[in-house]
Amino acid sequence: MDSLYLLIPLSVVLVMGIGVVLVWSVMSGQFDALEGEGQRILDETSAQDGADAGSKVDVPR
Repeated sequence: MDSLYLLIPLSVVLVMGIGVVLVWSVMSGQFDALEGEGQRILDETSAQDGADAGSKVDVPR
């Protein structure tokens, strides 16, 4: 029972801290344009693959 006097206030503080971090991340724009970042990563990979494919030389065996 004595541990509840410690654990309940700690859990309330933890939940409030998580809430503050969530509000900060939303207000600072961390969740804006999520689809654009995914497309950017795919486009960079495609551009690198195309550059690598052009530099390969076929050697006859």
